[in-house]
Parts: sequence; structure tokens; C-alpha cells
Amino acid sequence: MIKFYISDLLGKFKKSQRWLADETGIRPSTIGLYYSENIKRINSEDLNAIVKAFKALDSNIKLSDVIDYIDDESSSITK
Repeated sequence: MIKFYISDLLGKFKKSQRWLADETGIRPSTIGLYYSENIKRINSEDLNAIVKAFKALDSNIKLSDVIDYIDDESSSITK
């Protein structure tokens, strides 16, 4: 399962989905899908832009701070 941490990062930096859309050039509705983890297809250009936007706020941000893979078996154990 793919896990997005966009909502966590926006909260950490006290930024809105609108801010992220403006910074990245990604449509607000698409940002909303990433935010709510309902995106069907992950676009590598979107990921690059999202990481770049957060990296401007904190130079230590990495791709793994934005997205991660969680084994389905281990995620079902914690549910």
C-alpha cells in the first residue's frame, strides 16, 4: 500500500492545500486526491514538484518524507 504524508507535512509547516497547488502548479483537486490518499495514478512530475515545494521549506525533506510503501500484511495487523 502506498502511504502519502502530504497532510502531515502541510500541518507541520502550517500550509494549505491551496498553497501546495500554487507552489507546484498541480490542480487543487489533484492535490486534494493526494492529500486524502485517494489518487488513482501517481505522476512522477507531481511527486517531483511536491518534494521540491516542501524542500523549499526544509532542505532536509526527502521523497520518503512525502510517500512510502507499507506492506499490506503489516498494515492489516495494525488495523
